[in-house]
Amino acid sequence: MTNPVSAGGTPSAARAPHEALILAAGYGSRLRSLGTSKPLTSIAGITLLELGIRQAIAAGVERVVVVTGHEAEQVEAVLPALAQKCSVTVEARRVADWSRPNGWSVLAGAEAIEADYLLMMADHIFSRPILTELVRQGGASRGVTLAIDRRVDSPLVDPDDATWVRTSRSGRIRAIGKSLTDFDAVDCGAFLATRELAAAISEAISSGLPGTLSDGMQWLADRGRAQTMDIGDAWWIDVDDAQMHRLAEAMVETELPEVYRPVHGRAGFRDLLVGAPASQFM
Repeated sequence: MTNPVSAGGTPSAARAPHEALILAAGYGSRLRSLGTSKPLTSIAGITLLELGIRQAIAAGVERVVVVTGHEAEQVEAVLPALAQKCSVTVEARRVADWSRPNGWSVLAGAEAIEADYLLMMADHIFSRPILTELVRQGGASRGVTLAIDRRVDSPLVDPDDATWVRTSRSGRIRAIGKSLTDFDAVDCGAFLATRELAAAISEAISSGLPGTLSDGMQWLADRGRAQTMDIGDAWWIDVDDAQMHRLAEAMVETELPEVYRPVHGRAGFRDLLVGAPASQFM
């Protein structure tokens, strides 16, 4: 596996954030067959929400803000135990109307964060190099940095749900959205955000847009403030439906050994396949 590489600028470790914002407010209609709460859906014995928290910790995060909405009481009820289990501070922020676009969740959570932060979707899983490199990408020339994958034809990318990205030669975002037809990358669902992102979402809403995260990203992109980080051949998956759930369960114990071996206290079942490459599951 090659390391993720920044598409532009020099990474700034000095600005690495100590806080993460995890969006866990959505309905998750395409995964309803596996449970009423998408963030509490298990992947090989660990919930998506716990996976997100543990991935953030591995990237150096010390405090996690979780935005809740659909089944908020159910999700919030598990947070104290997760905080103790993972040895990290976890705080819930509830979005007023979870049926609104995800940018509203960013606004609800960003109110509790003062500095730069790692922004993650609760249903996305990442191999460790993605987040550990992403938190090093800060700099005065950008208001947000998005992890992108240029393997747009990967079987782990759902074209019906993907957010597409068109970049400049220097790696800045030119356009972003689900309806793009001219693109060269896909949004991985992980961001290094500054306070500019919430402000941009608010500006987009004020201009009459619905308030998606992509609306705010495009607002920053139009002003040259949205940069990307190419993840190279690092592994990630968006667990948005039953098929992707099956793929995730087949791969996570190998792709996230730092999470699964300590939690389960055993080698993952993939280790029994004598070094079988992850590609055979793709």
